Amino acid sequence: MKKKLVAASVIAGVALTLGSISGAVAHDGKGERGAGISKVLDGLATKGTLTKDQVDSIKKAMEDARTSFKAELDERRAAHLKVITDALGITEADLKTRLKAGETLAAIAGEKKEALITALVAFHTKQIDDAVAAGKLASERATAMKANLKDRVTTMVERVKGPKDGFGKGKKFSKKGGKGFGPGPRA
Repeated sequence: MKKKLVAASVIAGVALTLGSISGAVAHDGKGERGAGISKVLDGLATKGTLTKDQVDSIKKAMEDARTSFKAELDERRAAHLKVITDALGITEADLKTRLKAGETLAAIAGEKKEALITALVAFHTKQIDDAVAAGKLASERATAMKANLKDRVTTMVERVKGPKDGFGKGKKFSKKGGKGFGPGPRA
């Protein structure tokens, strides 16, 4: 009975974790996503805390969550890209070529820069509103995000991308000089 209770607790914990952070998966830092959690789960199966079927079910749920998260992320990137290409009246291939050549979105947009910023602000505002409506984002946080949205979008439009920056794939954030929309350096 005790083993079943522990197993149910572990499964519930993993399920709750997957539900709240479906994209975050432990890995060993060497590209083997899920290896860290797999070792823990395999250890629980070895000890008899979980059955092999339970471990397999958890691993499958994690892989499904990762796949779903990636598909959702790809869909958002495509929608973001469409807003830009529609606002500028150019093809995706032309946009990517010009960005890789070192042009900023502002330079590519030219006279359409303000229209592009307006379209992107509307796009992101709708995403924020949708997240609030779905219960994924608190309204207070949404208000804070919207407060400086135009400034952040303008910065993104005017940003010169480096040679390794892909469209829609920002650099990794870290405490060692990562870049992002955070509060900035501390005094």
